[in-house]
Amino acid sequence: MACNEALHVRQDVLLAPYTTMGVGGPARYFAEATAEDQVLAALEFASNRSLPLFVLGGGSNVLVSDSGFAGLVLRILLQGIQFSRLEGGIVSASAGEDWDSFVHACVARNLAGIECLSGIPGTVGGTPVQNVGAYGQEVSEVILSVRALDRSSRTTVELNNSQCGFGYRSSLFNASERDRYIVLAVTYRLQPGGRPRIAYEDLVRHFDGQGSDPTLADVRAAVLQIRAAKGMVLAAGDPDCRSVGSFFKNPIVSQDEASRVEEAARLAGLLAPGASIPRFRASGGMIKLPAAWLIERAGFPKGYARGRTGLSSKHALALINRGDATAGDVLELMREIQDTVRRLFDIDLLPEPVFVGF
Repeated sequence: MACNEALHVRQDVLLAPYTTMGVGGPARYFAEATAEDQVLAALEFASNRSLPLFVLGGGSNVLVSDSGFAGLVLRILLQGIQFSRLEGGIVSASAGEDWDSFVHACVARNLAGIECLSGIPGTVGGTPVQNVGAYGQEVSEVILSVRALDRSSRTTVELNNSQCGFGYRSSLFNASERDRYIVLAVTYRLQPGGRPRIAYEDLVRHFDGQGSDPTLADVRAAVLQIRAAKGMVLAAGDPDCRSVGSFFKNPIVSQDEASRVEEAARLAGLLAPGASIPRFRASGGMIKLPAAWLIERAGFPKGYARGRTGLSSKHALALINRGDATAGDVLELMREIQDTVRRLFDIDLLPEPVFVGF
């Protein structure tokens, strides 16, 4: 990968406008890559100056510290989508492509496999990092390979699905090999003419009683409608959108642990006799507990306000910037929620966003 495109580096660029939460201080250095060789140029710029490098996509899953970032922030703007003519379900997209626009393009071509991931903010490059998932689908089910720049060797590599080490909201990109790879493009294997996935309770309820089988486009429209009702679709002027989406991961626990949490809720008077905590099956015989249920039962209802921060009026999982909030404000609310949930249920809520500059 030769460095042919000039890299324009700016100094002291405020990062808040590049995030959906709208908080955070300046980057000491800031650059945008519209070509792959600019990514390598940015890596060399940072390395030559012994600077840390942070890769920014859509800014939808990051919380930037009030002091900003003392190194180089590289915003990935790589563009391009290729639909294979030889194999109809193989689609490759550059890391800077808008994720929801990509989903729309695939659904329009009747390619199944990511229709339930409609409306998720961010870029294609972020999907393998977080193993993005919602409404019964995860990208790990359809990712064929990831093209990335290996920071250690400064060469491009192609990682197949098994090499990506996918788990619940995780991969080698944010776990065992965190900060080693910069995602350049992702290739997906979708199903031409495949049936849409209707497994999630909200979707099952939405289509219950309909006479005909829903199409991929029907499911995409339903997902967008459901997400919008929860404030999980970016919309100009909607204060509930100034968030990172779901701030906490749903706890994955054993059967015994789920029963213990349920008993703790009952002893605290948070469950009626005979009632149960909502629970969902996870892989390996584990149970997924809804973090939103725990948060609301811990005394943090939708619309909860704490100064300049609070919770979305539509979804208790979304911590929002109510106006001029700082990262410190967000962290205080996060800790208040975590501490209360831990005290009541003896369970830890793990944050989902990436923390930058802390």
